[in-house]
Amino acid sequence: MRRRAFILALGGAAASLPFVAHAQATNGVRKVGVLLSGVESDPDSQVRITAFRRGFAELGWKEGENVHIEYRWSAGNSDLIRKYAEEVVALKPDVIVANSTPVIAMLKSMTNSIPVVIALATDPVGLGHVESLSRPGGNFTGFTFIDPALIGKWIGLLREITPNVARAGLLFDPSTTPFYPRWIREIEAAHQSGTTELVAMPVHSNDEMAVAIAALAQRPDSCLMIGPDPFNVVRIKQIAQLAAQNRLPAISVYRPFADEGGLMSYGPDTADIFRRSAGYVDRILKGANPADLPVQQPDKFEFVVNLKAAKALGLTVPPMLLATADEVIE
Repeated sequence: MRRRAFILALGGAAASLPFVAHAQATNGVRKVGVLLSGVESDPDSQVRITAFRRGFAELGWKEGENVHIEYRWSAGNSDLIRKYAEEVVALKPDVIVANSTPVIAMLKSMTNSIPVVIALATDPVGLGHVESLSRPGGNFTGFTFIDPALIGKWIGLLREITPNVARAGLLFDPSTTPFYPRWIREIEAAHQSGTTELVAMPVHSNDEMAVAIAALAQRPDSCLMIGPDPFNVVRIKQIAQLAAQNRLPAISVYRPFADEGGLMSYGPDTADIFRRSAGYVDRILKGANPADLPVQQPDKFEFVVNLKAAKALGLTVPPMLLATADEVIE
């Protein structure tokens, strides 16, 4: 396996002072709530939370000494998201760390005073979670995950391996990721997908997902894209298996997709985003106002190619493409 760092330059963030009043704690111990959409035992979840803890510790925060952290894992379940959001807000923490659109939306409906640092936000402006990326304007700030341009990147990578691709299906659950249909319209209007037809694949269950993937595969010039979605992330192994069974070239934003037998993954380094999120929590605990902390974009991306999956699909990965991969699974 080979690894190579992709680091893209990005501007820093500014902060102002007026949030000190909210950030006072009793006995000198601060309280942080962490509400995440994943499953705690999932390896990818552990990588992310470990990165957050390490980044937080490097800034001088020690769990059980000067900070108490309450963790909740909702496993992409809407009932658990509501239950745990209510619990975390009721704890009245100094800051909440959250990820995924459903979790962020739930917290948005419950508090306009507790600062919330978003780790992995998708379309926060379009969904009304912040006023703008440069000046969020409320109690939410953090880090974005993807934007429509990444879909164009996925199509480009798939074309390099399968030049005859004419259809690209995007798998998502509209109840958890309502922005995808709008993104597809925007991409098509800007002709960013070139000659490739974008196909929306809204699903709500495992059965619907299996049917949709099989239907996409009926045409041999099709490929599959798996973007950020709580629905997708807890089914990433199943999606990789369905793509292989239906002989569909596929790419996902999630690194574990390639580990589980998918053809490729390309997306932001989520561990790096969680590490950087710890920096925003630190700044807010020290008095920064989230309204003035810009929502930042990813500056580190990871590209993984699974050669075993390519061989099973009868595909040849160009050497030039392999040379750009952070990791090649053989």
